[in-house]
Amino acid sequence: MEEGGSKAGTLTFEQLAKLREQTEAIAGFLRNRLQGHLETLRPLFAPRRLLGKYVDRKEDVSGSEKAVAQLREKFAEVCGAPFSLTKELDEDTLARIDGRPELYPWEYTYEAKGEGEPRALTITSPVRWVLTYGSGYTLSQLRQAVAGKPERRSNEMRQFLVNALVMQLFLAKYPGIANLLSDLRYQVNVEKCPGLGALPFVTLRAWLPSFRPADNLVLMATRFSGVSNFVELIDIEAVNALEDPLKPRIEELLG
Repeated sequence: MEEGGSKAGTLTFEQLAKLREQTEAIAGFLRNRLQGHLETLRPLFAPRRLLGKYVDRKEDVSGSEKAVAQLREKFAEVCGAPFSLTKELDEDTLARIDGRPELYPWEYTYEAKGEGEPRALTITSPVRWVLTYGSGYTLSQLRQAVAGKPERRSNEMRQFLVNALVMQLFLAKYPGIANLLSDLRYQVNVEKCPGLGALPFVTLRAWLPSFRPADNLVLMATRFSGVSNFVELIDIEAVNALEDPLKPRIEELLG
């Protein structure tokens, strides 16, 4: 996301309204396209390929013991603040891992400054998603639970953390899947989400930049909508400058 800049500073409210419509249309197309790719690739994401008998008693996989040991170690590193979970990781949690890849919009909290006190807003990216396995919590629900808004469901929280870690370990063992997603024009990264401690997430990002407008416009839009959420805007001008991700690799080969 672009932090400020001339684009964010010169945008008018009328331009904002049009860009929001364009962003919504493009974001919907990108998400549906990505979900279609993931559904096609779903057999490749089967957790049993990594964890073997721990998720499917009928199948033993070479290296599953090592993978579970790594998972336990990583879980112990992230289960503390702000989740306040115990370090123990039982086999029932592993057995409940859903083999369905799930997408959640990337969200973060931002304090917009205008007249009066700063206002905390939830900002969503239209071109960036967290990739994990489905569980009883969405990413948004996890963030709310950590903030103490709804009643905590520790088992669901534990499952979400485990699923996110398994996805990271899975792509580390099978880098060909990440390469395939990259060739489908998604940037694959592992990164932390502000407010969720040391928990790493696998993220996918479309090859389009998005930006957050100036605070006064964001505050005006959220007051008009009546909700404390704002979706970043896709940089429409960048569409004309889109390049194939293979281009720089080929240019490098050509010297």
